[in-house]
Amino acid sequence: MTKVFVREIAGICPPAFFIFNQKGEVLISRLYRTDLRRSIADVFRIQVVSNNDVRSPIVTLGSTSFFHVRVNNVYVLAVTKSNVNAALVFEFCYRFTSIAKSYFGKLDEEAVKNNFVLIYELIDEILDFGYPQNSEIDALKMYITTEGVKSELAVREDSSKITSQATGNVSWRRSDVKYRKNEAFVDVVESVNLMMSAKGTILRADVDGQILMRAYLSGEPECKFGLNDKIVLEKSERGSAGDNAVELDDCQFHQCVRLTKFDTDRTISFIPPDGEFELMRYRSTTNINLPLRVQPVVTEHGRSRVEYTIAVRTTFNTKLSATDVVLRIPTPLNTTTVDVKCATGKGKYVPEENVIVWKIPRLQGGSECTLTAMAELTATTNRQPWARPPIDVDFQVLMFTASGLLVRFLKVFEKSNYNSVKWVRYLTKAAGSYQIRVGFRYFPFCILPLDRFTLNGSMPLWQSYTVACLGFNLQFLLNGFRSYLVRRRFEVTLLHR
Repeated sequence: MTKVFVREIAGICPPAFFIFNQKGEVLISRLYRTDLRRSIADVFRIQVVSNNDVRSPIVTLGSTSFFHVRVNNVYVLAVTKSNVNAALVFEFCYRFTSIAKSYFGKLDEEAVKNNFVLIYELIDEILDFGYPQNSEIDALKMYITTEGVKSELAVREDSSKITSQATGNVSWRRSDVKYRKNEAFVDVVESVNLMMSAKGTILRADVDGQILMRAYLSGEPECKFGLNDKIVLEKSERGSAGDNAVELDDCQFHQCVRLTKFDTDRTISFIPPDGEFELMRYRSTTNINLPLRVQPVVTEHGRSRVEYTIAVRTTFNTKLSATDVVLRIPTPLNTTTVDVKCATGKGKYVPEENVIVWKIPRLQGGSECTLTAMAELTATTNRQPWARPPIDVDFQVLMFTASGLLVRFLKVFEKSNYNSVKWVRYLTKAAGSYQIRVGFRYFPFCILPLDRFTLNGSMPLWQSYTVACLGFNLQFLLNGFRSYLVRRRFEVTLLHR
């Protein structure tokens, strides 16, 4: 068992760690194995930094693998010759970036040079002979401080705190946290992903959600978190989950959550870190409540015009409202001008992007608004095929969840038995992932009044109109009403009174 454990640990540790600037100069280096030399940095500089064609974050040259992450104008690099877990190596690189930002704000070449000694202290504390040990920011700030020399009493007190925290089970929280007012804020943030066909059929609808928490609680509180999870409700209500139950998939938790209790009875129990953190992530793919319904009607009038009628309807409660609603309606590539009319919000044609942008600052629940537009097209000899991209919708709806997820309770237990205030907020949003495909209606003829046609060819004023129909060109000639067929084209002249 010991050999297996050592082999698994060796699969996640980088034997060498470097920080380069954008010129390929080594700013920080640490070697933990004898199989790598510092000259390996020259290989990375020549093969990766100086090579503009390299785009992959993993480069393997012979038996050596380079895992690099670029942050501002520096490269964070881990080098290994063994078969390591790539995801964990990148997790370490990004975790080091977060730690560096928490200490000196921004990770760039200037910050690395100004905090040269501090970075080496952090690396030596995070990695022990190349093995990741402790990467919690709150715990590291107790070990490594940038303050001046402290008194002997203060050093002794800090040493006792460090000893208790290093040997305890809770490495993400100090035990002496105190607040005058104990509060907990919970934010349920959901991103809706939708792809709807031109006929109104939902091709894809799912929700990516996260639960963010800000805990300003004294001591070491024990928190219990309850959701309207379908499995929990079925157990509590003896097989009947009700209509408000939600099926959650792919749940990912912060390390403070006790996974054993969640696996047994689906209870989210944890000792929260002090301040802001992400409690969990989840996905939901069933019974998605779409907050906005978009009904587009696009009509092509020959090759000269495209008419738009876009209706937006909200489906949530009238007490709620959607904010920052933006619709991006695509137009053909040969569009010259667009006449936009809308009673709600502002519509504008953006020729650089070939879209009509419709912005609605606030849209009340249960309401509906419409935009109409007429796009004028230029005549082209070779008509380029138009991809007809979907309509993109961005929005935010406060106190609404598309998955139907609700926080049933949040309980805080602490040995001093103080009272705490809990706040819960819901937010559903979409940014580039809420798309509706557009169906087109095609009218090849220009519909004109009857008094614009005549069979009398003696009139001096006339005008010819050309329209397309079934691959033929029709030109109406009404000068004594004669018609002829030339090369599969019907030509007719149409007189203008």
